[in-house]
Amino acid sequence: MNRKNLTSVSKLFIFGILITLISCKNSDKKTEKKEVEKTVYASDVIPFFDHWKLILGDGSNAGVANNFEHKDFFYTANDGKDNWVVFKTPNAGHTHGTSNNTRTELAQAKKWKPTTDAKLTATLKVMNVSVTGDARVAASYAVVIGQIHSADGLENEPLKIFYKKFPGHTKGSIFWDYEINTLGNDNAGRWDFSTAVWGYDLSVVGTDVSTYPEEPKDGIALGEEFSYEIDVKDGIMNLKFTSEGHETKTFTKNIIVSEYTAKADIPEQTQKLFVPIGQDGVERPEAYTGEGCFFKLGNYNQTNGKSPEINKNWCSGAETHGGDVQKQYGDGNYTEVWFKTANITISDDAYSNDGYFSKNDLLYKKKS
Repeated sequence: MNRKNLTSVSKLFIFGILITLISCKNSDKKTEKKEVEKTVYASDVIPFFDHWKLILGDGSNAGVANNFEHKDFFYTANDGKDNWVVFKTPNAGHTHGTSNNTRTELAQAKKWKPTTDAKLTATLKVMNVSVTGDARVAASYAVVIGQIHSADGLENEPLKIFYKKFPGHTKGSIFWDYEINTLGNDNAGRWDFSTAVWGYDLSVVGTDVSTYPEEPKDGIALGEEFSYEIDVKDGIMNLKFTSEGHETKTFTKNIIVSEYTAKADIPEQTQKLFVPIGQDGVERPEAYTGEGCFFKLGNYNQTNGKSPEINKNWCSGAETHGGDVQKQYGDGNYTEVWFKTANITISDDAYSNDGYFSKNDLLYKKKS
């Protein structure tokens, strides 16, 4: 082979090596890109999902949500600083159990008696509430972000923590409700008593469909971070709410001895809000004593498309696009809540809550 041909072969050899090196680098970049795009699951952000089952915005029970996501209802997001667990729920879809409302919400897999110790803490921000509803309806534009629920008896709720913001307002309200554990077997007379944390309580409503009260001066804006702590000891529910720039608020409520055993005990707020629609029951003296209770955490949308003529406190008449989830998401008819941290502590005496799930899962399947 002459020198000229040898030089040509050498050049081809060197060129081949360069192409191989470039290909390797590109392959490395693709591998790096795949690693960057690796799914961050909710259980990577808040590693406590063994304690819960997840109910989705379509009414189904997804079970234990480790390494799980659902792009419509439950996934993670990064705000440029932290990863958050996103709970998203339309105004209408299939519901779980007997509820009128959709939810993407964790329900505790074990239940506990209120005389034992149980604690739930969370840091979160609400990103959206429904843009339609009826301002006269107490539940319109609201979402429940934490609960204590009874799995037994009438399945009432000694605690519901709400966020509510009227359209056009920058700031919304945080308040908590106690629901009586109604005496007798007829639960139609049950009612809530609401306590403001920042802003208003449940009873503050508009004067007509689209006329709203003044914006609360000490309210919480969409996207503003806050925390709650629920600590149950010896039948006493202790609540603590904190947020930077806001006064820390604490409350206590006895959930094993009732304050509402006679008609004369019904608070004025309740007399104005619930009694006129026939919800005027009294509570059993022992309240929630002996019942298996459990925590819920997430996004329980309180705005729905049912007519206010059915119930002027809980039926919002909001836009639902016939249950089309994507259309609801497209024009703001949904609730979205992001959780950054959460923690749960329960007594060793806690026991299985499977009965609650099997009963309510069956109701969902019948409705579907």
